[in-house]
Amino acid sequence: MRTEWTPQDLSGRDFYKLMTAVVVPRPIAWVSTTSADGVDNLAPHSFFTVSCVEPPIVQFTSVRRKDSLVNAEETGEFVVNLAPEWLQEQVNASGTPYPPHTSEFDELGVEREASSLVAPPRVSGSPAALECTLHSTLRLGNSTVVFGRVVNAAVDEAALTSGGHPDVELLRPLARLGRNEWSTVGEVRAIDRIPYLPDRRD
Repeated sequence: MRTEWTPQDLSGRDFYKLMTAVVVPRPIAWVSTTSADGVDNLAPHSFFTVSCVEPPIVQFTSVRRKDSLVNAEETGEFVVNLAPEWLQEQVNASGTPYPPHTSEFDELGVEREASSLVAPPRVSGSPAALECTLHSTLRLGNSTVVFGRVVNAAVDEAALTSGGHPDVELLRPLARLGRNEWSTVGEVRAIDRIPYLPDRRD
């Protein structure tokens, strides 16, 4: 037996809470941008994923017009920093709605480092960053999906395997769950995809 709701059964905010409780876990794009006035912004977005392989494009969603969206539209650039377990307090605090003229980097003591190909800084303490140029945006109701073309990927050598591949157990990414819940990397299981082998008995 199941309990069921339609969007009409609940207020918009309550249906949002329901969706974010069942669409889990969600990786966090810790997005750094620089405003047209030169203010560095940093904010977490848990509606985040890869959109395209060729060309490499990632996406995050801004619910309402947040500074990340405004700055990306104005300057055409942003950085997706991986949100690591050891910076959870700063990641969470950067979701506070500071005014546009306030830099979360400065307010929260988050150390910057220069990006290689875009103007917005990377988070120095994050083990991985994707530097992006704005590809396009898509308005959906009260939200805007931001698509960024990845022009550079920077990964801390300490988070790479001997073969040069990022190791999730070294990256230690955070994920969002429902309500105020977060998760860290638990048990990691590897399983190979099963290829389709047509019957060749004939």
